[in-house]
Amino acid sequence: MRIHHLNGATLCPWGRKLVLGGGDNHLVCHCLLLETNAGLVLVDTALGLEDHHASSRQGVRDNMRSVRPIWDPAETMARQVERLGFRRDDVRHIVLTHLDLDHAGGLADFPKARVHVYATEHVAAMEKRSFLERMRYQDVQWAHGPDWKLYDSTRGERWFGFDCVRELEGLPPEILLVPLAGHTRGHCGVAVNRGDTWLLHAGDAYFFRGEMEESAHCPVSLRLYQSFLQMKGRERHENRKRLHELARTQAGKVRVFCAHDSKDWRELAAISSSGA
Repeated sequence: MRIHHLNGATLCPWGRKLVLGGGDNHLVCHCLLLETNAGLVLVDTALGLEDHHASSRQGVRDNMRSVRPIWDPAETMARQVERLGFRRDDVRHIVLTHLDLDHAGGLADFPKARVHVYATEHVAAMEKRSFLERMRYQDVQWAHGPDWKLYDSTRGERWFGFDCVRELEGLPPEILLVPLAGHTRGHCGVAVNRGDTWLLHAGDAYFFRGEMEESAHCPVSLRLYQSFLQMKGRERHENRKRLHELARTQAGKVRVFCAHDSKDWRELAAISSSGA
């Protein structure tokens, strides 16, 4: 399986030197493109083509103002898939960590793909029971009627101590959903078996690479931002601690990364582009 690490949107939030601790000056939307025997598989889609220009997506653009994305259609998964020499229809499956507008915006660019998502997350996105959920979930991004495949229980043996959903329909067994509730009600990580090691795309279970380091640190402003966005605080904190322990004890077996840290994305993109 060949794995491409792609940035689906560059985010330049207000006060980013403070928010990001004076290091990196932007965030990314880290997506994966997997070449499998079941066709191409995307893990998250970031922002889509219509998010950049369609009048129907003005609400998406309004809700992204605080993180100030660089509105460059070349960063969309649609354009990056094409630049890699594939057709958009070659994307047969999309596996989502969650349905926030900066993770599910590109669904309409791949209308023939089956969309795999944890059922709890799908219910939360459809019901939008809170003000925050009405902001983060944008119905217009799935108005085309995706071919949803929902999973409501874990299956089989646990994965490094975590519950997981195995045997995603139509996908190779090397791809798993790992429930990591907190940021949203049905948030999941996506684990990918590379043979010798695992990758765990932890989505928005945490935002800053330092949270997985031995000292487990994060800039104060970014910690507050994560708290503002969380739906289940206790679960988020507990899952972050468990991910930290996983990264510490299984460093040679599992590479944990999140959706928005630019340094993590650059390191992994450099490895994938070298063919390693």
